[in-house]
Amino acid sequence: MFVVAMITSSCNKDDVIEATYEENHYRAKSENSSAEWSKVFEYTPAPGQFIGETRTGGFTGNESTAADAAAYAEERLSKGAFISLGGYGGYIVVGFDHSIDNNHGYDIAIKGNSFSGSSEPGIVWVMQDENGDGEPNDTWYELRGSEVGKKSTLRNYSVTYYRPDSPEQPVKWSDSEGGSGEIDYLKAFHQQPYYYPAWITADSYTLTGTRLEARNYDKSGKGTMWVQPEYDWGYADNFSPIDRATDSKGKATAINRFRIADAIDQKGNSVDLEFIDFVKVQTAVNAKSGWLGELSTEVLGFYDYSMMETVE
Repeated sequence: MFVVAMITSSCNKDDVIEATYEENHYRAKSENSSAEWSKVFEYTPAPGQFIGETRTGGFTGNESTAADAAAYAEERLSKGAFISLGGYGGYIVVGFDHSIDNNHGYDIAIKGNSFSGSSEPGIVWVMQDENGDGEPNDTWYELRGSEVGKKSTLRNYSVTYYRPDSPEQPVKWSDSEGGSGEIDYLKAFHQQPYYYPAWITADSYTLTGTRLEARNYDKSGKGTMWVQPEYDWGYADNFSPIDRATDSKGKATAINRFRIADAIDQKGNSVDLEFIDFVKVQTAVNAKSGWLGELSTEVLGFYDYSMMETVE
């Protein structure tokens, strides 16, 4: 159903942008609507130890196009298996079979595989289908987390990854801050020839987003016990004491909850979205933890939180 509205994009007295559009392409829930994601539109990871890996990573070795990569991600999510987004900037985009309402509470839930001492935070972005074409080709809005506004948090940060010249080599990268480094090749654990996505035909590609300050450290001092502390709230695959959901017995789960009301624009201003249609998660930290390899956000599921019954 289409609702005609005036085009508005101005700040109110509280610096909240009211985002309405000429045609409001809202898709109401029906009795057949699912709480879970319905489609993977894009899966573009950064290089990483699980990318292209046929064992725990679940790749077939035949993923040669972007469509193949999205199909891989759909199959993994359908089975409840993890999808690795690789190093900094890697992302996945999903949609639902209905619009998710802004209830001004928790609206979205995302399952990761974090636990105490092992958080690999992912920035969450949302999009409303402004043009009504059913594709995630409109405006992405970041969801505010605890690190927004801190000096250590960089927005519009970019990393460029370079294809290795030969198999079993690390993947080199350079960033928009003049830094450089490598995604390590961990032959003892992940032996696929390349950690660079096979379906990306270019010899380099660039990923851009928001970067959080790394908090990982070696507790042992000998490189044997790496700790990846949680961030307060607002990130996927993060063992947050605040937004982590509990099950019917009150036990903590690996599901984080998010509010559409926390949407912000490129300048950090709050944006009032009545609903959203697409969700993106993107690895938010550019760091590695010794033998554990790169910090890489993992996702296992996306949900309309208002429709979930197994968590509180």
